[in-house]
Amino acid sequence: MLDDMLDYTEHIRSRPVWQPIPPEVRANFQEALPQHPADLSAVHATFMREVLPYAVGNAHPGFMGWVHGGGTPIGMLAEMLAAGLNANLGGRDQMPIEVERQVLQWVRELFQFPDTASGLFVTGTSMANLIAVWVARTRVLGTEVRKTGIAASNLRLSAYTSAGAHGCIAQAMDLAGIGIDALRLIPMNSSFEMDIATLRRAIAADRHAGYTPFFIAGTAGSVDVGAIDDLAALANVAEHEKIWFHIDGAYGALAMLSPELAPRLQGIERADSIAFDFHKWGQVPYDAGFVLVRDGELHHATFAAPAAYLKRDTHGMAAGSPWPCDFGPDLSRGFRALKTWFTIKVYGTEKLGETIANTCALAQYMKQRIEMLPQLEILAPVSLNIVCFRFRCADADTINAAIVVALQESGIAAPSLTTVNGQLAIRAAIVNHRTARENIDALLHETISLGETLTRVPK
Repeated sequence: MLDDMLDYTEHIRSRPVWQPIPPEVRANFQEALPQHPADLSAVHATFMREVLPYAVGNAHPGFMGWVHGGGTPIGMLAEMLAAGLNANLGGRDQMPIEVERQVLQWVRELFQFPDTASGLFVTGTSMANLIAVWVARTRVLGTEVRKTGIAASNLRLSAYTSAGAHGCIAQAMDLAGIGIDALRLIPMNSSFEMDIATLRRAIAADRHAGYTPFFIAGTAGSVDVGAIDDLAALANVAEHEKIWFHIDGAYGALAMLSPELAPRLQGIERADSIAFDFHKWGQVPYDAGFVLVRDGELHHATFAAPAAYLKRDTHGMAAGSPWPCDFGPDLSRGFRALKTWFTIKVYGTEKLGETIANTCALAQYMKQRIEMLPQLEILAPVSLNIVCFRFRCADADTINAAIVVALQESGIAAPSLTTVNGQLAIRAAIVNHRTARENIDALLHETISLGETLTRVPK
């Protein structure tokens, strides 16, 4: 099984990025609950034949559809070790938790946070953003909100983020019980950054209307075009207004690993909390999200709820308090830290930073190539590693939508679709460390070929 997966990684360039699942293969996974044992080699053969070929393909260098990391053999092997150890990192005095705390120390150093800052591995940035909203809610309403709920408060809360922010910010407002309607979507400027003047006006209007502004979410690497909000300006607003300043840095926050890109994130060190994923630009296998909170005591107060069976001690297995379960909703937690620790230790931040910078350099190469090709046009500034473009033609939305589906089904490349300024765009997110110029060239060549075929008038 291990040899097969190493072979898969080694020879992945010879495979299609993605291919449709045949109906008969899909039907094979509708069987009844197995009652009797099966041979391991037979089950593995089924995996190799009917699962592996039909994955989404984000390990492939031609995958550019969404911001998914490519993973590494090092991370895969570390995941095997973690699975064999089968540690539950909810608590207890155990070395796996010290590994997680080591990564937390590195994260504090990376983002220039104090030693008192807290952090936690989670599934991904969606959960990390939710935790940040919960902690910010506790700061404004006090820990009593955990007992009485927000309905017992006479405060009407309001929050702010860019119109280009990820939808999980709105979802966090929903799940935190505050409501999506309390989230103000601030328009973007021509660089697709949150408009600071409009933000200030929105906060002032809400205060005048009796609201209590409590949360600003800046974006480092927006979902559609990869834009970075003016984080320093947002920090100034948050400081002046005494509002929690959070940064959704799902993939963009790890640009701090690159000396070339880190200046673009000026102001991130002033955030109250940061959410990001090691499984994107960090190339750690899924899943490995992280939340970092400046006020570790407030973070702890938001979640800690010792029960009799979780009683702490200074000796024995019940030592080591506070435990990770005191900083989030999960008591059962996998050893996500190990594959992250291995990745950072084996490759080092210099190599990881170079890999991140290279994806941005590839995006600039792609932009330059598109500008040289009259059949194509750029639809948004290329801020980091995301390129939004389209094939020039009449009925462009319909044709470009068809091009993307045809590209995906070809197995050559897999971009996605988005909308930029009301225009349908082909979106190429270059995240995988395996991606090279030849993959960019193949995507553009096939886009033009498909576009010309689809727009050719039948004789």
